Amino acid sequence: MKLSKVFITGCDHKTQWQLPWFFDNLKRFSKTKLVVYDFGMSEEMKRVFAAQPMQGDEKGWFKKPKAMIEASKIAKKVCWLDTDCQVLGPVDEIFDYVEPNKLAMAQDVPWSKRREETWHNSGVVAFQNRPNILDEWYASVKAKPKVGDQEVLHDLVKDGMRRSIHITDLPRKYNTLRLDIIDASMPKDHVIMHWTGAKGKIKIEKMIKESQNNLEYDR
Repeated sequence: MKLSKVFITGCDHKTQWQLPWFFDNLKRFSKTKLVVYDFGMSEEMKRVFAAQPMQGDEKGWFKKPKAMIEASKIAKKVCWLDTDCQVLGPVDEIFDYVEPNKLAMAQDVPWSKRREETWHNSGVVAFQNRPNILDEWYASVKAKPKVGDQEVLHDLVKDGMRRSIHITDLPRKYNTLRLDIIDASMPKDHVIMHWTGAKGKIKIEKMIKESQNNLEYDR
């Protein structure tokens, strides 16, 4: 019997250090089950998080569409979260925004401004059942895995009406980007802060270190 909803994520040995931090933040604000997919994690981390194995020869984030397809088999509604996403508030309402046969994603306002065309960010993706675009995305990732998973999806939906057919806008508070801080385009009451890029990882490392120092101080 399928679950009603599930959060999913995935990582490899290079990004798995973010997973305990990500998990702690998510579970502070959600009781929805989290499923972790193994994109090349260490044996120890796979055991700790009961990571699900992934078949196929895709590398890194190109495994993301396949993980979403696998998750659609175990839950009616699925939400992918990148491990550099910091959950800051109640997040389960994100599942209320899914529409049949569409991916719910927040517009990437900073990237849209820089590229002068509409982009959606693939760090947070919610959907129900198995939208057709998910299989298109997976097939395209296998055929031409250029730059990153977000770029592959963008190429699939950028022409004509395809974006409106396959993508529904998720409120940006559920995927507020690091560049939104720089651009002063932060939405109010953001629920998920997405610390993208190398500078974002430095910020996460700092938060983890501060948290560890606070724990030591409390002792």
